[in-house]
Amino acid sequence: MRRAIFWTSAALLAWAQAGYGLALAALRPRVRQAFPPVDELPTVSLIIAAHAEKDVIAGKVANALALDYPRDKLEVVVACDGSTDGTPELARAAGADVVLDLPRGGKVRAQDAAVHRATSDIVAFSDANALWEPDALRALVAPFAMDPKIGYVCGQVTFVNPDGGTNQEGVYWRYEMFLRARESDLASVTAGNGAIYATRRDAYVEVDPVMGHDLKFPFTLVRAGWRCVFQPTAHATERMVPDVEGEAARKRRMMSHAWAIVLRGGLLDPRGWPLKYTMMIASHRWLRYFGPALHLIALATAPRALRRLQLLGLAAAFAPITRARRAQLLAKYYILTQGSIALGFADHVRHGTEAGWDPPEGTR
Repeated sequence: MRRAIFWTSAALLAWAQAGYGLALAALRPRVRQAFPPVDELPTVSLIIAAHAEKDVIAGKVANALALDYPRDKLEVVVACDGSTDGTPELARAAGADVVLDLPRGGKVRAQDAAVHRATSDIVAFSDANALWEPDALRALVAPFAMDPKIGYVCGQVTFVNPDGGTNQEGVYWRYEMFLRARESDLASVTAGNGAIYATRRDAYVEVDPVMGHDLKFPFTLVRAGWRCVFQPTAHATERMVPDVEGEAARKRRMMSHAWAIVLRGGLLDPRGWPLKYTMMIASHRWLRYFGPALHLIALATAPRALRRLQLLGLAAAFAPITRARRAQLLAKYYILTQGSIALGFADHVRHGTEAGWDPPEGTR
């Protein structure tokens, strides 16, 4: 029984981290999804939720206004969430069409307020420190015109670290983009990203303020009958946390919000999802979030030799940097990420999760 438990937990971990990706790579959809630019462009409200973003908000507004999109069809809305550092004034001076100076209520409530104010057909969203390529908005809205069942589109974000550092988020994120592209081709994505995404205005849903759109929106909209797709030609870039320890702290905060969605936000309820999508959620989400528990089970039930091997791998990841720097950093990143999932769970259970957020250090 002990060996059976070990090999089952090990197999589930292997499937979640590598097997699922290999299976998606092997599955070829009958029609490769493509969303070329369209001539009939919808009206768009580009919403930027901002809290204490005085260092980047002017550049973000300028980036939005420079997009290759008809000016009479684009509304730039900055929703300031309790910003006392001058962010609202700087956004107005930079040329934002609408600036909402809101009391502190969290990112989601700021986005809700902006959607209520918006009058466009499409509401698009971006982080204050994310910069879009000139053609990104045209690419992002193209799927809506091609398929009336599409309610949500996320673009492709590239995380950059111009000052160097030890963070390996870029490697992980490239793999995530591959998974989302394949999920989109076969059914719908299981999660998005905050840097570049959009919904039809009539598909937008208000969610609990501690539950971010990135994880909550796709599976919620799929349950309502919409498709949620990935548009790889809609490009954005965003600065990442410079070091792997800082990334672990960021993920811990993120996972506190994610666990609210897992435990009471409907992520564990497959009702209303197609079977294929349920399998994707199970592989990409359920097993990922319960990965730390599976690791502990595998460690506790492993044969002695394999337990020693696991402990040696853990020690090697945190040993002084050797010649195999990239491999060592990737191992450290993976272990700290697993720890962040577990610590985020503990934070949520012990203290709950606040709706407010602060920009992670080093990303502005």
